[in-house]
Amino acid sequence: MVTIPRLVIAAPASGSGKTTVATGLMAAFAERGLAVSPHKVGPDYIDPGYHSLATGRAGRNLDAYMCGPELVAPLFAHGARGCDLAIVEGVMGLYDGASGRGELASTAHVAKLLQAPVVLVVDASSQSRSVAALVHGFASWDPEVRISGVILNKVGSDRHELLLREALDESGVPVMGVLRRAEQVATPSRHLGLVPVAERRGDALAAVAAMAAQVRSGCDLDALMALARSAPRTPAASGAWDPVEAVRQAGGGRDADGEGSPRRGRPVVAVAGGPAFTFSYAEHSELLAAAGADVVTFDPLRDETLPEGTRGLVIGGGFPEVYAPELSANEPLRKAVADLAGAGAPLAAECAGLLYLSRSLDGLPMCGVLDADGRMSKRLTLGYREAVALTDSPLAAVGTRLRGHEFHRTVLEPGAGASPAWGMHLPERRVEGFVQQGVHASYLHTHWASTPGVARRFVDRVRV
Repeated sequence: MVTIPRLVIAAPASGSGKTTVATGLMAAFAERGLAVSPHKVGPDYIDPGYHSLATGRAGRNLDAYMCGPELVAPLFAHGARGCDLAIVEGVMGLYDGASGRGELASTAHVAKLLQAPVVLVVDASSQSRSVAALVHGFASWDPEVRISGVILNKVGSDRHELLLREALDESGVPVMGVLRRAEQVATPSRHLGLVPVAERRGDALAAVAAMAAQVRSGCDLDALMALARSAPRTPAASGAWDPVEAVRQAGGGRDADGEGSPRRGRPVVAVAGGPAFTFSYAEHSELLAAAGADVVTFDPLRDETLPEGTRGLVIGGGFPEVYAPELSANEPLRKAVADLAGAGAPLAAECAGLLYLSRSLDGLPMCGVLDADGRMSKRLTLGYREAVALTDSPLAAVGTRLRGHEFHRTVLEPGAGASPAWGMHLPERRVEGFVQQGVHASYLHTHWASTPGVARRFVDRVRV
């Protein structure tokens, strides 16, 4: 085991400024020449994009619901290997977890699994002395959660800051930063949260730079680094997670010699990227490579052909509804995808990928692989799910059980094909998704680190 200096950036509630502080800290420490490993609690895809921009490293998720508590520390150690510091941005309020499951998948749960000190970001815009009661309550709620510092956000004036500091002197939790209200660090949002980095890279770079500047001027970086270094040895008894070993234990991985340039005998698996398809976990591509595939990214907005030699296709989540006209206008690629599916090649599609494979989206032609039509709706579908595979597919054998999550404001009609992909158990029982020929398409987002056999099975089907 090794010691990785680490901090968890948490808050009493959503909207307190976790992303601003976490991203700003990542960028500020990276500017000091440190190798900073960025992490996000929960299933969120968008915040890790900003983390990656701040650090130059892949933003990684730590989700105790989808991956199980036992994988949190190994996945953390894998992502933070060789780094000087790891910063973990929390989700929602510190103690908010999976609905009806107590602390499971909460920021507090992950902090305990990592034995990491917690810094609480408090929106102080509408309080003064009451901040001490709030911090005391959070710090005393669970003695296993080590709240070791506070960063006050949205402080209005010098007088306001003085009142807050005086109150917190009695709490025993030190103030490690004070940030004033600053419009320049704001990031635009829309129906599913922040606008992803891939859609506004120039503006996102400026926003991250502003976050770093605000954190540099308002936070005690030396004290925060000392706190991070106070963390004990990384609690991963089995060591860091390794995609090659995960695939090997799942019973596959021929020619699993890691990532790199194309090698003879390694089939090409194309993975959709670009602004329309930004939702993916770094471990998916790592597992595909470990299972023996050459992973090549393409952009359905711009590329008119699939990567040369494509024998399998993975299309993750994103915002096809925002880019429906452009996706529809790229008729050559839509035809190439339909032809690949028609030839029986393995295709795995989640959420945005499901919509892209449909007949139409908001009345505009898509790939036409699935006999279904998608449209925007006013209702947000969001939450963790338990699922069982109902149909044998390139991803899963019948009866395979896993956990995932849904996150969309679109509706597909019908929502399931003659051979559904999944039977859902939470929050209600229903069937969902499509399996036909080599296609597995569903709204369900999954994290393959929890079931590495998915990647092995997919690449084995690609080889056939």
